[in-house]
Amino acid sequence: MTRKGPLAIDYEALWQEGMKDWQGQMPERMVNDHLEEQFWSQSVARKKRGQTDPYAARIFEEIKRSIQPEHSVLEIGPGWGNYTFPLAEYVHELTCVDSSQSILAYLQSCLPHEKHVSYVHAKWEELGENDIPAHDIVVGVNCFYRMYEIKSALKHMNRLAKKRAIIGMTTGPIQPHYELLHAKYGYDIKFPRRDYIEFLNLLYEMDIYAECNIIPLKRVYEYETYEQLITTQSKKILNTDFNRAHIEESLAPFIEQKDGRYYYRHDFHAALVSWQPK
Repeated sequence: MTRKGPLAIDYEALWQEGMKDWQGQMPERMVNDHLEEQFWSQSVARKKRGQTDPYAARIFEEIKRSIQPEHSVLEIGPGWGNYTFPLAEYVHELTCVDSSQSILAYLQSCLPHEKHVSYVHAKWEELGENDIPAHDIVVGVNCFYRMYEIKSALKHMNRLAKKRAIIGMTTGPIQPHYELLHAKYGYDIKFPRRDYIEFLNLLYEMDIYAECNIIPLKRVYEYETYEQLITTQSKKILNTDFNRAHIEESLAPFIEQKDGRYYYRHDFHAALVSWQPK
């Protein structure tokens, strides 16, 4: 059943609009598979084997609450293994689906002896009805950013999950100095254009009442030089001309200098949207 009404909002259209850049164009990486593959090939080349993001362990703790060791798990868009590696240690069957051959090759190189882990090279939203069997749990974290047909992606999750479907997405707030730059000096900022709330509404349109768990997280950005800090933490300013003094003033309350390095601590969140398949 799809919900209709005089105040109905097309949340898929909102999602698709949010994929565009700030000039209203679709970024090339969103539509160019070769460019996306190049990005991931370069990313894994820079990674220390088996290295994951520090905050991912906290998210996995919450995901794990819905999974038992005897479950089969299908992971969408595993990336460099933030959840693949702990899942491989925990469950008896794991299938990783990714559109990047570089990612799948990297994961296989990290898990060469794990015979219970299998890999499928495919775009999730383009999977056919019989391309992959159902699993007990279907999970995907921060993997939907290129999926234009987002409703198809969610329908595949609902169809292929026997016990639970789980979406994870890291979310705001944006680094606080950008809030200051916008509020005090009027700079235009690249505020996030898509968020977990769209998943809840898209699922609601599909007559699915999903649960949502918000997880508080912390991230530390580390920089070797002050110049590197300033350059990196200016990238979300849309204005081509800005005053460096404004950036330095806005950053100052959030910076710690220690042993010649600079640290920026940032509170943010993860949202886990999950449901029992219909």
